[in-house]
Amino acid sequence: MSSILNDRSSAKRTKLYEGKAKIIYEGPEPGTVIQYFKDDATAFNAQKKDTIAGKGVLNNRISSHIMTKLEGIGIPTHFLRSINMREQLVRKVDVIPLEVVVRNIAAGSLCKRLGVAEGTYLSKPLVEFYYKDDKLGDPLISEDHILTFGWADPYEMEEIVSMAWRVNDYMNGLFSGIGLKLVDFKLEFGRMWGEYDELYLLLADEISPDNCRLWDAKTDEKLDKDRFRHDLGDLVDGYQTIASRLGLIPEGGLMSADGKLNEEVAAQLEDIENDLAKKRKLRAVKKTPKQRNKV
Repeated sequence: MSSILNDRSSAKRTKLYEGKAKIIYEGPEPGTVIQYFKDDATAFNAQKKDTIAGKGVLNNRISSHIMTKLEGIGIPTHFLRSINMREQLVRKVDVIPLEVVVRNIAAGSLCKRLGVAEGTYLSKPLVEFYYKDDKLGDPLISEDHILTFGWADPYEMEEIVSMAWRVNDYMNGLFSGIGLKLVDFKLEFGRMWGEYDELYLLLADEISPDNCRLWDAKTDEKLDKDRFRHDLGDLVDGYQTIASRLGLIPEGGLMSADGKLNEEVAAQLEDIENDLAKKRKLRAVKKTPKQRNKV
């Protein structure tokens, strides 16, 4: 399998979708796609853009690791395995057009909307929903909006919120153990259809410093994408700190003295396998399946 995928990653492939940070290619087997992590960085709905060497490699590695850990606590994910330094093999899903944001500490848009001081600890984790549409600026929506417009149904929402809480509990412990505060993070989910049209919900997209706010527990130094958003320091330095504390990269990091990615070191990183995803029997959402997306 590995040789087939590596050969395929260097061959001409069918591009299915390109977003701001990733490209999705047709997979080597039915029901799979390849997710390629770009070095592109964007902020403020792509009003601010740059290309930052090594960013995609670090995000691929961090997301692969976290997805595998979440699978270990019973969260079904689309992640199957990393293929190389920039690509991973994932299950093909119909992405639900929602961004699910879980907040533990006030930051970002929450502070702007409500006038809450950044760094304020919330009395309990706050779950917010945003409609995933770049042209509209990913607006904040309520659960009633979601149900009214049919973006998800009550059974799916119950499952989504339950998984979001469990992901938050686990990741708070994971990052606390390496001296980081999990301020907030974004999740996306996708539908996968079984042989008899049974419906499964899977955690999709990525979990990385691109969509998690992570602060140093002692200094409150921001180690996430806010470094790029607000010019707070070198983005890759922050991402490397997180990857290093998770034990995912060598102590010396992946970047050479001239600020370029050390391709030789990056190429030697071990692939991350999600063995549980291959063995687990997925639990179907108990509902009458909708018509699957034929696109």
